[in-house]
Parts: sequence; structure tokens; C-alpha cells
Amino acid sequence: MALDRLVTAWRDLGATRSRNAKRDIIAGVLTETGTDDVRTVVSYLSGSLRQRRTGIGWRTVQQLPEPADTPTLTVAAVDAELAGIAELSGPGSAGRRQQRVAALFARATAQEQQLLRGLIFGELRQGALESAVQDGLAAAYGVPRQLVARAAMLLGSTADAAEQLSTGGESALRAVQLAVGVAVQPMLAASAPDTAAAIGKTGPSVVVDAKLDGVRVQVHKDGPTVKIYSRSLDEITDRMPQIVAAVAALPHDQLVLDGEALALRPDGTPEAFQEIASSAATRAEQGQQRLPLRAYFFDLLRIGDHDLLDEPLQQRDATMTEMLPAELLVPRLRTEQPEEVESFYRDVVEQGFEGVVIKNPTSGYAAGRRDAGWIKVKPRHTFDLVVTAAEWGHGRRRGWLSNLHLAARDERTGGLVMLGKTFKGLTDEMLTWQTQRFLELETGRTTGVVSLRPEVVVEIACDGLQTSPRYPGGVALRFARVLRYREDKTPDQADTIDTVKRLLVSSPRNPSHNSNA
Repeated sequence: MALDRLVTAWRDLGATRSRNAKRDIIAGVLTETGTDDVRTVVSYLSGSLRQRRTGIGWRTVQQLPEPADTPTLTVAAVDAELAGIAELSGPGSAGRRQQRVAALFARATAQEQQLLRGLIFGELRQGALESAVQDGLAAAYGVPRQLVARAAMLLGSTADAAEQLSTGGESALRAVQLAVGVAVQPMLAASAPDTAAAIGKTGPSVVVDAKLDGVRVQVHKDGPTVKIYSRSLDEITDRMPQIVAAVAALPHDQLVLDGEALALRPDGTPEAFQEIASSAATRAEQGQQRLPLRAYFFDLLRIGDHDLLDEPLQQRDATMTEMLPAELLVPRLRTEQPEEVESFYRDVVEQGFEGVVIKNPTSGYAAGRRDAGWIKVKPRHTFDLVVTAAEWGHGRRRGWLSNLHLAARDERTGGLVMLGKTFKGLTDEMLTWQTQRFLELETGRTTGVVSLRPEVVVEIACDGLQTSPRYPGGVALRFARVLRYREDKTPDQADTIDTVKRLLVSSPRNPSHNSNA
């Protein structure tokens, strides 16, 4: 398939908000896609590359060659070239990568260059999320949409489901089952502002879990073999030997468990999230982790020959509680009393947990989806920060300044300290206003970024902070989103870096909460 065909689809997808229209656009592309290309085309339509990592950074594409006049690239050629670039390593690899990226982009038209940049950096934002691609697959092949979604869940990706569908048809999808050793996409929680709103969605009888700020893990046991997968379905078994040992010791031949991995300090309290992630991602030269990791499980997806995905949570909970030792279970409350839910929430937040996940006990495991059966509630932290730059948007946001660079005041130097970026929470009206306003404040620009006079203050909500070597203040916002612009505030009234850092030091993590509180 020609890459230019996906450029057309990308443009059309970004121009509509209609889910049915998106489905039809995607179905039109997929009916033209051959079996050899279907995995790559589905990945690109979903806004991502097949290669999880390419080694291509922003600097590599800062200065692109002149675009080609006519489209000649194919999807297969682009995928093969990116695969080759991803494999580059060793001395001189950075230079070779730069040359190959430049050669690839020189073969691309201007719009193909934009598409490639969006795919490489995960910023396509064309409005075609994985669910929309599943809609399109179902329409293109004339199969039930739920069948596509379930196969994608059990195989680990929509691209895998598409390949099965293109080669074996509907019968191949129906044959897909949960298999030990094959990671499935994790179930995700929807959000609510408080416990009352969450209970309104789940019903009064609830299971309430402490929301641990760790690394999501899915653990598969098949006899003596234990494998651990991350949220993104990467295998990370060799990075977590303590968890491997704990699960290997369980008296069951086949298990699939869902939970969080926490790094414990010598006093038994958990490290902050960024330390946990770093410990999980790297090992010391001696082959050991920098921090020991411990698992807290909150769901059981399979035991023996029994697939529990469609069983109600209360059944999965009862089986898991019976088979696992208490030290491997997440702190959990079962109640029908709203006041007990609120008390549990306040208690776990005070102890340093991230919040709670309130669950409907009759819900199945909606793998790969953000489902109303699970509702997360977290305290919201807000800061008034200064906008120092903005990046041009992609897809439907093309033509608007979108991604904001956010900074706090430094009272000692009188300067501004960058804390991160966000494009979340912006309405069309806000995008229109800020684009006009920011261009009035422009002091210069590089590719895709407009620098501003620091005159605009914006109120930002975030779920917390993490230490970060990327930014000069040493901290970064987690899951930042825009609430409103503060036209009533001047930059000298914005929050200081010291105020922001106090949030970091005042958020201890303590896993010792009674699991039946």
C-alpha cells in the first residue's frame, strides 16, 4: 500500500468527529490492504509504529531535507527502513541513524513527512484511537465488533487481531483464547472527581482498592516458568526476580495475575514512582536491581484451565483471596456503605497512596478498555504556571498552537523553571484564543515551537510530581492538564518552584495499610 493513501486517511480522520465517519474511513483503507501490509497499516491508523523504539529523537528530525515532489513511498518500505534504524547500535550508530532518517524523509512528500513525524513521536492525534480502528476492522471484514475487540485483547494488540482476521477470517478470531504466556492488554479505570460520583457509576455495593503508585505488572505462571509483562506488554521478567520467586512458590500450575510492583525501602515503605520505574527498567552491573520489588495483586484472570475474564469481579476476588497469601494482595475494602468508602479513601491518601479504585463487583475484566466497572478517584493538585512556549498541533489541531511549555517561578533567581508540557484539557475555544494570543507574544521559533514572552498564566491540574533529570528544577508534572487561563493573575503571582516541590516531599508512600480496613 502506498504511504500516500494513509496520508489521505489521516487528513480525513482529523477533519471529522463522527465515530461512524471514522469507522468508514478506516474500513475503506483496510479493504484495500493486502495481508502482508495489514499489521503495519493497522498500527499506523492507530497512530503508532510497529517498532516500540526507534532511537530517533527530536534532534534527528530538527532539520529535514526538502520533501519529494511526488509520493513514491510504500507502507512496507517505511516499516522495513524504520526496523533497520531501530536495530542500529554501537559506535557511530547515531551518525548512521541520522543519515538513514534523512534519506527516508527525503523520499517523502511534505504531508508524508508530517505523518512520519507524528508516528515516530506518538503525536499523530488524528482522532483514530484503537477502538475506532477496531470499528473499521469489523466493518471491513463484516464481523461483530465485539469479536474484534476480544481477539485484540487476548492477542495483545489490534494489529495481531487484524492479521488473524486477514488470514483466517471470522473463524480464526473465534478460536482465540486467553493463553498463559501471552500478555493481554490491561483493563483501565475511568475517572471520577470524588467517591460519591464514582459510586454513582458503579452502584452502592463496591470493592475498593488502594491505588498504588507502582509499575503495572501482569504475571503469567506456567508450571515452573514465570513471565512478567509491563503495561505496554513488554516482557520484564529478568528485572523482577523477587516477584518471579514469590509467584513460582505458589501451589498452582497455571496462573495469570494483574497487579502493581512496588520498590521497598529498608524500612518497608515504597519508593516514589520514578524510582520504582527506574529500578524496573535498569539493572546494576552485577545483574541485580537497584531496589527490591514486591507485587500487590488486585485481579486474577486465569487459574488452571479456567479462564476468569468473563467471571464477575466478586468471583475473581474470592478465588484470588483464597489462593494468595495476604502479603501479595492489594489493600482492599468490600462494602455497601458510602461513608466507609469515603473514610477508606481519606485514610489511604493520608498514608501516601495515590488514591482509590472503586469497582463494581459484578463487572467482568474489560481488558484493553477504560471501563465504568472500575472508577479511579485521586486528589487533584493544581498550580498556576507560566506558559513559556507552545508547539504547533497535529491532525485535527493542525494550525493551532497546542502543546504548552509550563514553568514555575524561582524566587531566588527571578527566572522561570520548566516543569513539563501538556496539550490536555484544551477546548477548541481555548485553542483558538491561545493561538492568537501566543502569536502576539512570540519572541522566536524553531521547527514546530514558538517561544513566548512569559506573560500568560494558566491553571494546571496534575496527579502529582516525579523527580526528573530532564528539567532544571529536578521535578516534572505527572498527567498535567489545563483547567483555565488565569487572566486575573500576572506571572509574578504564579506558583514558585519551592511550592511545587513541597508537593513532592509531602507525598510519602506507605504500603502497610490493613488489606481489610
